[in-house]
Amino acid sequence: MSRPEESAVALERQIGAQIRELRLIKRLTLQQLAEVVGVSVGYLSQIERNRSQLPIGTLRRICDVLGVHMSWFFPSTPAGPPEERAFVVRAKNRRSMRFTGLGINEELLSPNLSGPLELLLSTIEPGADSGEYTHEGSEAGVVIAGSMELWVNGQYFLLEEGDSFSFKSTERHRCRNPGQLPAKVVWVITPPHY
Repeated sequence: MSRPEESAVALERQIGAQIRELRLIKRLTLQQLAEVVGVSVGYLSQIERNRSQLPIGTLRRICDVLGVHMSWFFPSTPAGPPEERAFVVRAKNRRSMRFTGLGINEELLSPNLSGPLELLLSTIEPGADSGEYTHEGSEAGVVIAGSMELWVNGQYFLLEEGDSFSFKSTERHRCRNPGQLPAKVVWVITPPHY
């Protein structure tokens, strides 16, 4: 049986491999995808080989070009009894996605991404930074452990355990853990972002 750290590393490898696989299916060269996404060929190559950080905004742009939703990278095997899968997510059955090299792990708390919102639990390691990005919709959340820095359209906020927030996702936003311990944040995003 593998340890959680080994599973996380294996999942990171899957994301890079899946990006490469999707790129090849779409018959795009590294150069073509890099130009459209707005990154260098070398950086994209490193992402595909999991040798460089993969910020959320960059993954989002890659997904847009490759024509997949970000949920593509969440393991999608249904878990739990069939009669509760549409309504309940047991803690042991959460789908998760770790962003390569960022120190951010997302766990999907919603039963699926086909409804009007998504519920996520983010674990943000000390020093981890999402990078700036935007997308459609709105989001809100609450810090349930640790602390988180939040920037929304250049405004800075330091949030501590128990603090909550809300903003339009079309505004440039970014989060970072300035603390020494992992931060845990519950997010509600509508419509589903991943």
